[in-house]
Amino acid sequence: MKLIIYHFFMLPITAWTALVSLAFAGSIGMTLIILACALPQYQLWWPFFVVVFYIFSVCPTLLAKRSMNNSLSGSSPCLELAIFLTMGFVISSFALPIVLARAEVIMWGACYLTICGNFVVYGTIVGYFLLFDSEDNVYGGMA
Repeated sequence: MKLIIYHFFMLPITAWTALVSLAFAGSIGMTLIILACALPQYQLWWPFFVVVFYIFSVCPTLLAKRSMNNSLSGSSPCLELAIFLTMGFVISSFALPIVLARAEVIMWGACYLTICGNFVVYGTIVGYFLLFDSEDNVYGGMA
């Protein structure tokens, strides 16, 4: 136990900076989503359903990376399918608030806040995959 705690706190300062920055960006994105639902002029929680797409968008990529062989080729059918499914979830999370606003279920202000939250949250997810989920992890096995 002592060794695990020691290893955790001995990460380079750049890893801590990246981790804190990603956490801050993720919380800003979720704050925008919650504002789109809870502000007094909106008061509808329909835009919060994009959180389901956030959860599902990372699943195909994580499953494909786990099941891929360490082959020399950079692409495989499994990875291509995972990218296709991930893009479907990402596009759906941007389309849901637009469809809800066009159907006049939510107001356009809530739609704009949700779309801005989508940009921030997906930027955080991409940042995580770029920083901590690479083959040559420079942050000491943080992932």
